[in-house]
Amino acid sequence: MSAAIDILTQKRVLIIAANPAVSPTTGWPIGFWWGELTHPYWTFTEAGYDVEIASPKGGDLEGDGYSDPEDASGYSAYDLISLGFKKSPGHAEKLKGTPSIADVDLDSYDAIFVCGGQSPMVTMIDDSDLHAFVARAYEAGKVVAVVCHGTCILLKTRLSTGELLVSGKTWTGFANSEEAYADSFAGQKIQPFWIEDEAQKIADTNFVVDSRFKAFAIRDGNLITGQQQFSGAAAAELVVEALGR
Repeated sequence: MSAAIDILTQKRVLIIAANPAVSPTTGWPIGFWWGELTHPYWTFTEAGYDVEIASPKGGDLEGDGYSDPEDASGYSAYDLISLGFKKSPGHAEKLKGTPSIADVDLDSYDAIFVCGGQSPMVTMIDDSDLHAFVARAYEAGKVVAVVCHGTCILLKTRLSTGELLVSGKTWTGFANSEEAYADSFAGQKIQPFWIEDEAQKIADTNFVVDSRFKAFAIRDGNLITGQQQFSGAAAAELVVEALGR
């Protein structure tokens, strides 16, 4: 009986990761950032949550090269959690044939968690269906968490009232200082726009950032945001704080 009760009361989180694409600025294949999916996944499952992975359009997912712990660049070679996820057949399978958000029963989840990566800046920024899905989750009282470049959706996500979800909110996202560093590292312009620049154009919102590439996440009511790839677990911990174990 206790096991049945646990299942009935178990918290459920939907992780939404970007579909693969090609960057219009670099020509690179782009996708989700591994650590922004796997670290929150670990945090949620350790808290006893049931976690599902979906994508805006459905189908197989691909991670950004620099985020892959096995990438030749060695950029994310330290990321043992992502390496373990990749090497576990059962976990790796979760990135194949993901359901689209159109096929997801939002009512069955307590929270949604939108990952970043390079793809969101191309595939999510103008995805009105995704924006509506996020707004519906927020207006239903669910916890909405968004991290790194995934926060670009908050520049355009509007509630049923017509106002931006971030109106009157304090939130964070990928910082200009981090974009400048990334461009310098790559030796070229990477992103088609910078989130901090666009957020500063919104009158009634409070966009803040912390030190470059340091874990930083903010909770403002049911909205939780994380600054960049090192903030995924921090944002997930705030989700757990909001929902309880």
